[in-house]
Amino acid sequence: MKATRIIPILRIFDYQKAVEFYVGWLGFKIVWEHYFEENAPVYMEVEKGDIVFHLSEHHGDGTPGTRVMIWGEGISEYRSELIEKKYKYNRPGLEKTFYGAVSFTVNDPFGNTIIFNEEYVEEKHKDLEFSSIH
Repeated sequence: MKATRIIPILRIFDYQKAVEFYVGWLGFKIVWEHYFEENAPVYMEVEKGDIVFHLSEHHGDGTPGTRVMIWGEGISEYRSELIEKKYKYNRPGLEKTFYGAVSFTVNDPFGNTIIFNEEYVEEKHKDLEFSSIH
């Protein structure tokens, strides 16, 4: 089997808070939104580059407290962009992990955790300042 796309479904409880966090702060864009009927919960897709999430207000779609690990490049630069936005609910520190990554973690308003990782390369990352592990 070869996976061509993996899309986590994350439970949300408030459309405006989800848009503030995922679009306003993390820089995702809304691809589509679906409502089964008027005054129904939203089910939506957001993306940033190759990262795709489905966000759902529907009971039973996902569980609050889900953790998603994302591997990519430019993690420290992306973290710097987020810090510059001064989002009052998240100020993630940069860490060098035990599993050989440069990493930072964000927590969405609904209890979900997203961990952004990049393979640690000594020559490329030697001058980064890392937060202490907590």
